[in-house]
Amino acid sequence: MDEVIRVQNLSFAYKQDYEVLKNISLVFDKKSTAIIGQNGAGKTTFVKLLKGLLKPTSGEIYIKGYNTKEVSTAFLSKYIGLVFQNPNDQIFKNTVLEEVMFGPLNILKDKKQAQENAIKALEMVGLQDKMHIHPYDLGLSDRKLVSIASIVSMDPDIIILDEPTIAQDHKGNTIIKNVIKELKEKGKLVITITHDMDFVAEIFERTIVLNEGIILLDGNTREVFSQQEILKKAYLELPHVAQLAKKLGIKQTLLTEQELINFLKHNKLNN
Repeated sequence: MDEVIRVQNLSFAYKQDYEVLKNISLVFDKKSTAIIGQNGAGKTTFVKLLKGLLKPTSGEIYIKGYNTKEVSTAFLSKYIGLVFQNPNDQIFKNTVLEEVMFGPLNILKDKKQAQENAIKALEMVGLQDKMHIHPYDLGLSDRKLVSIASIVSMDPDIIILDEPTIAQDHKGNTIIKNVIKELKEKGKLVITITHDMDFVAEIFERTIVLNEGIILLDGNTREVFSQQEILKKAYLELPHVAQLAKKLGIKQTLLTEQELINFLKHNKLNN
């Protein structure tokens, strides 16, 4: 296994005697991974710890072999990038291009290379024709794409997306899915925290279920969504296709529309 992140006996508390995360141990390889759970489960806290924005109360986190307690957030930014849920928490430059160039410029110290990286990232999210516009003249969905491009342009090995599909229409969702697929093809580890079960089912290979600071499930996405009773304990619903398949009496856990269509066609031919 190509280990990218190791989490050992991690606990974290904002206040004494109130642990948000409790003795978590995980290893991440390059499988795209979704972290799901209700509000308050500890998802955002967990990814802030991975990014180094918070330090563990106890336990260790290693990013590409570096202990997050021993290196700065700036150092870690070469290896791990976090796209915030609200792009307004991330965007601060006067043009889209300047915003997307900011990260690589600080890491590479080479303006030409930073600009090349930025333009490639903007092409990935379909905003190359808006690079000279002020980010706040764009709608929320496009600002979200700008914030994704600004992390992609830094070319980190690990990219974390916090609720990437919020405020996105079908076109925006398709762009984000294609970006994730392209990042996976480049050997990047993509992690998301999300409430969008359909998005998880379609894109992510591994799914981790957090509930009240502990891991309830961790495994192949299909296997996780087959554990309906455990998901109920975490107040999580199945993806819509999986729900429909259950209503049709199909015992298999189907995750995408195409899987359902193929199943129905195959069984129609056999009947």
